[in-house]
Amino acid sequence: MAEQMKDIKRRINSVSSIRQITNAMELVSTSKMRRARLRLESTRPYYTTVIENIRELLSVTKGTKTPLTVTREIKNRLYVIITGDRGLAGGYNSNLLRYAENNIVSKEDRIITVGVKTYDYFNKRGYNIYDKFFGVSEDFTFRDAKHVADIVLELYKKKEIDEVYLIYTIFNSALSQNPTSLRFLPAEFTEIEKQEKLSNDGYNDLIVFEPSPEAMLDYLVEEFAAISIYGALIESSSSEQAARMQAMKSATDNANEMIDDLSLRYNRARQANITQELTEIVSGAEALK
Repeated sequence: MAEQMKDIKRRINSVSSIRQITNAMELVSTSKMRRARLRLESTRPYYTTVIENIRELLSVTKGTKTPLTVTREIKNRLYVIITGDRGLAGGYNSNLLRYAENNIVSKEDRIITVGVKTYDYFNKRGYNIYDKFFGVSEDFTFRDAKHVADIVLELYKKKEIDEVYLIYTIFNSALSQNPTSLRFLPAEFTEIEKQEKLSNDGYNDLIVFEPSPEAMLDYLVEEFAAISIYGALIESSSSEQAARMQAMKSATDNANEMIDDLSLRYNRARQANITQELTEIVSGAEALK
């Protein structure tokens, strides 16, 4: 009986230690998720400005085209897939990886992996990994996104790839995150109608682009690619932290339930041990009579 009580006590201490860790990780993930959401909100004005400039340029120049906006025959694709570097995030990584694998047309298509989990998953399955990035899923800057975008744009301009998809997890709420796919090359933008005055009074003829409308559109599309990747990194980071927060909360709740159950078993064992000792004392006293 004493050995049983010691074993239960050890388990209670062990589960209590785990509960402290999961509770701390939950708090850290909550804090990181909030910071990531603030970063996303701060990037939206710039993203919106880039999109509006592109649309205005297309409208004013009556549909300017560049190699980055012209659709060509699709022979080779590139996928930029974003997951986390660490686990303990519930189904965040596995859900995204299954979604990505289902959306990849061929194993010959190139993949740029962002995150250790992405690289490990597709490398083991023999996919064509063109480049890999570790340690940027949580600690990243716009420069990191620009670096990835520059690699993609160079391949596209050389016509080594004909289509580019960005696969990441979009943050809906702390309880809901969904994998999604975005094609950002060739870039497509819906032209907006300008005011009648702008389109009919010859005002367009007064606008001069330096060095040219095509060069400006190229620059804006490159910025669009970089900010799209940056936004996807922030969305993924927010989703990862939200998933980890929920996973750690569930683990903490389970630990609490285990501790309650073990404490009940310990108290029962202790009571049974006391009862047994009293019985032995009474039996010994009776034997001495």
